[in-house]
Amino acid sequence: MQSKENILICTEEVRVRFNETDPLGIVWHGHYIVYFEDGREAFGRQHGLTYLDIQNAGYVTPIVKSTCEHFLPLKYGETFRIVTTFVNSASAKLIYTYELFNQDNQLVCSGETIQVFLDSSGNLCLYNPDFFQAWKDKMGL
Repeated sequence: MQSKENILICTEEVRVRFNETDPLGIVWHGHYIVYFEDGREAFGRQHGLTYLDIQNAGYVTPIVKSTCEHFLPLKYGETFRIVTTFVNSASAKLIYTYELFNQDNQLVCSGETIQVFLDSSGNLCLYNPDFFQAWKDKMGL
């Protein structure tokens, strides 16, 4: 369990684009998973753990689990916030939670993704790769 002082969060503001909506102007449900990825990428840029950093260290991190709960719709032209939180784990995993808030600060959607580390041969890493452990140490995790 991580303590309050070392919780890593990133907030990104996004505008709903026309191509993300159905004929009624409501965001198609599949785009919320893409918004989660937008949150992960923003988190990586802010906290120094981008996909390029992971690739340059010789690893990939496929998603093995994703959950998404919908509460309210987003509509074309609206802006919303993606709040991405890194969940610290002793396991060799990247776990993120997400909360999407509309422009009225109402919770629209929440979810979680879990990614594992594969080395350059496609083998599952059972222990934190050195670069990832160094990042966690730097972040106080």
